[in-house]
Amino acid sequence: MNTFKVLKIKEGIFDQNKREADELRDNLKEEGVFLINLMSSPGSGKTTTLLRTIENLKDKLEIGVLEADIDSDVDAKTISKTGVKVIQLHTGGMCHLDASMTKQGLDGLGYENLDLVVLENVGNLVCPAEFDTGSHSNVMILSVPEGDDKPLKYPLMFSICDVLIVNKIDVIDYFDFDMDAVTKRAKALNPDIKIIPVSAKTGEGIEEWSNWLKAKTENFKK
Repeated sequence: MNTFKVLKIKEGIFDQNKREADELRDNLKEEGVFLINLMSSPGSGKTTTLLRTIENLKDKLEIGVLEADIDSDVDAKTISKTGVKVIQLHTGGMCHLDASMTKQGLDGLGYENLDLVVLENVGNLVCPAEFDTGSHSNVMILSVPEGDDKPLKYPLMFSICDVLIVNKIDVIDYFDFDMDAVTKRAKALNPDIKIIPVSAKTGEGIEEWSNWLKAKTENFKK
């Protein structure tokens, strides 16, 4: 007969985080604030894509940005030049944000008069996929140089995302990247995922992505 207990710590952590995330979503809904969780590997072009997005939407929506990083304020400084509200979140070595950390960031940002908040999560394809941030939509960026096999290597990330932005298509001719293959692999994991090819450098495809985001934000407030 066993004389000890088995405590499933990870399940407990996830359950508590899910409750906090649901509560945060409800609070944001009451305020009419649409929150997206933007995820990717380092170097995929998250910040550049975000700059292009803000450029397209800042005259149409009131936007705030949460910049998460292990220990840096480079991205927040870059985003602040656009004139939108931004706050830097240092995770203290953690490779992701959870709902509690997101709420702290939102409280620090002050989101009462905003339409849209973008959380730029810590750059990796593992930890951020496991933790619900309280966002209303998950979006990931995959850059062409990373390869078209990423859905095979990181299936959870592709499974939880509403939108897959394929960035750096301006250099697709220089890499062994098959757009049909990545589309097929992503759709096999998530049939409803929307795939938008873009070049943050040239601006190609940014209009389609911005229109999707604008429509989602406006419909959310109705």
